[in-house]
This record gives sequence, C-alpha cells and structure tokens, in this order.
Amino acid sequence: MAGKKRAQTDLAVPEAVPASDASRDDAAAAEAPAKKKKLAMERKKQRKELDKERHRQSAESDAAKPQPPAAEAAAPVNPPPAPAAAGPGLHMNVFRDLASPEPSVREAAAEALVAELRELQKAYEKGARKGEKEAADRDGSSQMEAEKDDGLENCAPSVRYAIRRLIRGISSSREYARQGFALGLAVVLESIRSISIEALMKLIPNLLEYSSSMKGPEAKDNLLGRLFGFGAIARSGRVSRQWTRDKSSPIVKDFVSEVVELSSKKRYLTEPAVAVILDLVRKLPDEAILSEVLESPSVQDWFNRAADIGDPDALFLALKLQERTSVQKEIFGKLLPCPFSPDNFFTEHHLKSIAACFKESAFCLPRIHSLWLVITEMLVREAASQNDINTSCGKKHKKNKKASSSEDTKKNLRNFCEVVIEGSLLLSSHDRKHLAFNILLSILPKLSPSAIQVVLSSKVVHGLMDILSNELSWLYNAGKHFLNELASVVSHDNDRRAAVIINLQKYSGGRFDSMTKTKTVKELIGKFQSVEDCLCLVQNLMALFVDEEAVSDEPSDQSQTTDENSEIGPTEEQDPFGHGNVDVLKSWVVNTISCVLKNLKLISKGNSDSEMVKCIEEKFQVQTEILKFLAVQGLFSASLGTEVTSFELQEKFKWPKNPISTSLRNECIEQLQFLLEDAQKDEALHVASEVKSNDLGYYFMRFINTVCNIPSVSLFRTLSGNDDNAFKKLLAIESLLFQEERKAGPGLDSTKMHVMRYLLIQLLLQVLLHPDEYWEAAVDVTICCKKSFPAIAQGDSSSGQESGECGPQESDEDEPEESDEDGSEDSNEEASLEFMDVLVQTFLSILPHASGPVCFTIEQASFSCVL
Repeated sequence: MAGKKRAQTDLAVPEAVPASDASRDDAAAAEAPAKKKKLAMERKKQRKELDKERHRQSAESDAAKPQPPAAEAAAPVNPPPAPAAAGPGLHMNVFRDLASPEPSVREAAAEALVAELRELQKAYEKGARKGEKEAADRDGSSQMEAEKDDGLENCAPSVRYAIRRLIRGISSSREYARQGFALGLAVVLESIRSISIEALMKLIPNLLEYSSSMKGPEAKDNLLGRLFGFGAIARSGRVSRQWTRDKSSPIVKDFVSEVVELSSKKRYLTEPAVAVILDLVRKLPDEAILSEVLESPSVQDWFNRAADIGDPDALFLALKLQERTSVQKEIFGKLLPCPFSPDNFFTEHHLKSIAACFKESAFCLPRIHSLWLVITEMLVREAASQNDINTSCGKKHKKNKKASSSEDTKKNLRNFCEVVIEGSLLLSSHDRKHLAFNILLSILPKLSPSAIQVVLSSKVVHGLMDILSNELSWLYNAGKHFLNELASVVSHDNDRRAAVIINLQKYSGGRFDSMTKTKTVKELIGKFQSVEDCLCLVQNLMALFVDEEAVSDEPSDQSQTTDENSEIGPTEEQDPFGHGNVDVLKSWVVNTISCVLKNLKLISKGNSDSEMVKCIEEKFQVQTEILKFLAVQGLFSASLGTEVTSFELQEKFKWPKNPISTSLRNECIEQLQFLLEDAQKDEALHVASEVKSNDLGYYFMRFINTVCNIPSVSLFRTLSGNDDNAFKKLLAIESLLFQEERKAGPGLDSTKMHVMRYLLIQLLLQVLLHPDEYWEAAVDVTICCKKSFPAIAQGDSSSGQESGECGPQESDEDEPEESDEDGSEDSNEEASLEFMDVLVQTFLSILPHASGPVCFTIEQASFSCVL
C-alpha cells in the first residue's frame, strides 16, 4: 500500500504547475467549447465550398484528362458523365427565378424552362432513352417522379418532374411564386403538346389535396394553387385547340365543371374562377360557348339559383357571356331578361329581381367587384353613344329619334339609381353605403351634366350630408373622399361643375357647406373665373331659382304651423306660399349670383386702351345678366302665366310658379343697389384712366321702362299715390339728365349730372323697397336737380302728371326759376344758397335710414355739388 501510494505521489509531482498557469488553463478550458463549436461550423462551411469547387473542376477536366495505360489494361473503366453544357439538361435555378419579384426575371426563367424541357422532350421522343435513363440515375428525384402513375407516360422524366414541381410551386405563398410558376406552367403546356390536359386536370387536385377538415394557410394555399393551375391551362390555349380538333371531346365541359366546383368551396374563389372561365371563353368559337359552356349542367345549375341567393359572380358571368354571344335564349335563369337589351335589363322590375346580387357584391370591399365594371359600362356606353348622336347628327328628321333615345338613356340611369343605389345599397349596411359611393365615383366622370343631375339625387345628397355632419361616423372618411373626388372630376368642366353645385344646394336647401362643415360648394363656385364661366354659372343659378322641383318634400316649420295662423289669415309680411327651405335656397341663389363678379378675372393681353375696353365690355356683359335677373325677380311679376317674352329686348323672362316672398324681393332689390354701387365705383376708376366705360345705370333705367311697358307685367306691388308720383318723376328726371349729360360732353357739369343720375336710381329703388317712406325725399331731389340744371326743367313733362298735393309745391319752387332768367347776380347767389340748403336737408333726412349704396351716392353727390 505504501509503495502504491508513493507511486501515485511520484506520478503527480511532475504534472504539478504553478498557480498562475492553473488559472490560465481553467479559463482556456471554459472557452474551449465555444471555440470548438465556431471552428466546427467554419470547417463545415469550408468543406462545402471546397466540395463544390472540386466537383466543378472535376466535371470540367474529366473529359479531357487522359487515362493511364495500365488502368486501361487492368480493367475497363466507364466513361465520365457528359458535362451539362454538352447535351440537354434541366437546371434547377430556373425554378428559383420563377419566384422573383421582377416580372422580366420570371418571364426569362419561363422561357429558359420551356427551351430546356423542349430539348429534353425532343431527345426523349427520338429514342435516346439510354441517355435519359443515365441522366435519371444522376438525378434520383427525377427518377422517383417518373415512376409514379401520373398519366404523363409520353413525357420525358424531366418534363414530368417539372410539371409536378410547377404544380407544387403554384400552391406556394412565397413572394411571387404563384404568378411565376403559373406562367411557367402555361408556357410549358403551350409548347409541349405531349402533355395530356386530361391527366393534368386530374393531377392538380391530386397533388393539391383539400378536405373540409383542412383549415388555415394550408387549405388556402392548396385552393389557390388549384385555381392558378386551371388558369394556366386556360391561358395555354390547349383546351380550345383540343376541342377544335375534336368537337365531340368533353374537355371544355369537364374543365368548366371543375372550375365551377372549385368556386363553390370558398367565397373568395368565385370571382377569380369566373375570370378563369372567361379566359377560356375568349379562345373558344361561338358555337363552343353556347353548347359547351352555357348549356353545361354546372353552369345552368349555377345560373338558376343565383338570383335567389344573390350571387354577383354568376350575374357577372352571365353578362359577359351574353356580351360575347348575343344569344337570345332563356338560358340565364332570372339573371337576364329575354330578349336581352340594356333597356330591358334596366327596367325597374328586373333590377328589383336581382337586387340581392348587387347587395352581396359588397363582400370584396374596398375593391369594387368586377360586376360593377360591366354595369357601369352599359350605362355609360348608352350615354356616350347618345352624346355622339347628338353631336354628329344635325338633321331635322332625326330630332325625335334623338330625343326619345336620350329619354331612354336617362330613364335607365334613373331606374338604376332609384332601385340599386337608393333602394338597395344606401338603405343597407355601412359597407354597402360605401360601395354605393364608390360606384357613383366610377360613373360620374363619364356622364353628361344632365345625367349628373340624375345621379346626384336627393337621397344621395341627404345620405352624404348625414355622413359628413358627424366626424365620428364610420363612413366619414369615405364621404370626404367622395367629395374630394367629385370636385376633382368636375374641376375642368363648367357644365358638370355647375350641375354638381346646383344639385348639392337644391337638395340641401342651400346649406350643404354649413351642414357638412366643408367648403365644397364655395370652392367649386370660386373656379368660375372667366366671362364664359361666370355666364354659365349665372344661367344655372337662374334656372335653379325658378325650378319648382327644388321644393323639399320635407314639411317646413311654416307649413307645420299653418293651422295656428289660419284664423287670422296671412298678412303682407307673411309669405302664404313660402317654405322655409325654399326661401333659404332662393336666398342663397340671390346672394351667390350677386357675388359672381368677385370671382371674375379679366385677362388683358396688354395695357392698351383697346384691351381695357375689351375687358370692360366683358364685365359689362356679366353685370347686365345679373342685373336683369335681380330686376325681374325683385321688381316685377307676371299676371298671365310664369313666362313672358319681350320682343323689344328679344328675351324671355320666367318667374317661379309660386310667388316668392316679400323678403326675397327685398333681397333682390338690395343686391341691385350693391351692383349699381360697384358699377359706379368702377366708372370712377375708368375716368381716372381716361377709358370710356359702359353706363350700367342707364341700362337699368331703360330696362325698367321696357319691362313696365309689357302689358302682362307689372310692379310686384301696387304703389301708393305718393310713391307712384315719385317713381314717375325719378324716371323722367333721370332720362333728362342722361340726355343733357350726353350733350354736355366730358367736363364738370357732365360729372355732376352722372352722379345725380345714380342718386335718382338709388332713390327709385328705395321707394320700391320702403313703401311711403322715401317719396318726399325723392321729389325734393328731383326739384333740386331741376334747380341745379335748368336745361332739364324745360323738357320735364312730369309736372303735369303730379298730384294736387305736390303740384302747388313744385309751382312755387318754379317761380324763382322764371325770375332767375331776368334777375341780377345777387338773386342767382341766393337761389344757389337756397338750393344747397334744401339738398343738404334732404340728404340729412335720408342718411339715418339709408343703405350703404345710398350713402355712397349721397357722398358722391355732395362732393360734386361742392365742386
């Protein structure tokens, strides 16, 4: 024992190390596993790289390397395999490139794959089976695929392998694998005719199995893979060519049945399945479409139950097949009328029978179902063809045909909007409301202005207002998007832009912007800037003012309280025919039409007088249109009907069927005063620039005289004796002042007469605006005018028409005028001072209650009299 112990001690002594060395060894021992793992991975990677390089060099050099003579004598050696470039072969990198995100790379890979497989198949068909078997020995996977019973016995093993690889690839969700592998499968089928389509149609479901128990990504990938596979078959053209060669072949019916059955497995497969069928139909002759597709049992069963369950894909397929074949048979179930025509399809009865199909098309939001592209194309095509007829045909005998066709087109559009948009989608869920606005956006850019008014109906506008009035609404963003797109669509077309403005305001009672908290209408109006733009807007606003259809169906507050006021009857202040919404709308029209000039931008090509005169003429054209509207609606009424034609002016004037309220007439008169004030200010600028301007005041007074002489037209109210006397005096004195102003020519007297004329015009409107309040001041101003300009007193014929009350007053005032002719200088100065005192007192009596335009004319008159 002792010797043994010593032996252990002796052995341990030489291995003893210092403490520092021991600690280093412990650290090294701890790091050893990590270093070994890292080194092992690096060595493994290096070995793989070396193996690849060695195999590549070996393959390149074995063919050229001479064999030793001894080895040849000893035993026969098999020849080395041929290099890949020396004969046909299948490169695996093409499958990798088929999944590339770049379309060009996928197309190049598909072409390369077809080229390689074609060479392999040719070699196989020529009888070089020995080489093919040897190639199969080098590729175990290829040999394994070839051994399976897949119905592709006539194909080379590499082709059979490629087919299976492509089928598996179309079920992959990796990058762009489905698109690339489907492309590869289509071009391979098109190029290699030895591939059996019947076998392939069985192979796809076998390789991409699906059962009802399968869930999740695997089921989806396999179903989509099947769909892409059948799509590749359809696009290859093999099915149509095979049926053309043998018309008794059931290949088309079998293909359609497989696709229809596949579409029934999941909802998201139905629409793309229809696209696959349509791809096939494009390559088939008409006789095959009717006998092999439309009359196939699977399609007939699909059509027969589609209308009841609401299948938009079946309706889409039926419309496309009808478009292709133009068949007039009852083979579409309830989906299409027989005989088929757009007019029959868009009847109210038929649209209601397929309303469920339209509702169910909302499942694919935010994308719009393909069905709507066909529906909108039918509507737009009818409208576009009608526009072409109207623009290209000018013969009188075609007017009735054009009118009836236009009415039919509008009727189809109206039925579609009332039944589908308003009656089905807008009354349903949020998704369907969203769909309705998306459909309208797709239609609006292609419609005429009159058709836009049909589409933007009261229910559409009210629905839009309901959505935008609440920022927390689920559809608020959709509503904002609709408005923005709508404004963008009509931004470059005056008629369409005006139609949108009119309908938005008509059905919102003139309060669309305030109700929706937007500036849509204001911004659209601001885009009418040129003379043509402004005249277009003015004409549309005038039509809206007299349009009785603008009356809201909703009862107004005033109509609800009619019974309470019926005992005392309507007073003059109360409008017996007025409605709150109508008054608001018409008031908006009056104010908007008056502000059109603010947006008018006159573009002058230079600073010459001719260019300035041209701009003045253009503005005057807009001013006169606005003036005539305000004067007709504010000052006059027709006793016989609502339309009156003036042969002298060669114009037709129209009033609303229901008389407008007194407050609206007052608004028109007030806007007239502002219009004349702006014209007077513009004239002052033109005088400074020495450019002659048009006299809007003269145009207004001549217009008043002309309309007053129309037998069936009268002032909107019966004037009292004093007001009537003042009204006639103002007309007469203004006319005399105008004549004297033209005789006097440019100068101080002409300027004074011009200013006094505008004062008389403003006073005339004040007399009409405020009964029995301004007649006395108006008469005083006319007397002052005669005192200031004696020449007009001689031509004044209104003194004989004065009332007894005013007659003596004027005769007393006329006496100093006769004495002035024979009097001295002192008497002239006294008369002048007396005239100024009367004029100042008259002005002071008017100013406290006068409007802004009247105050401006008084200021101008006072300044001119001081000069």
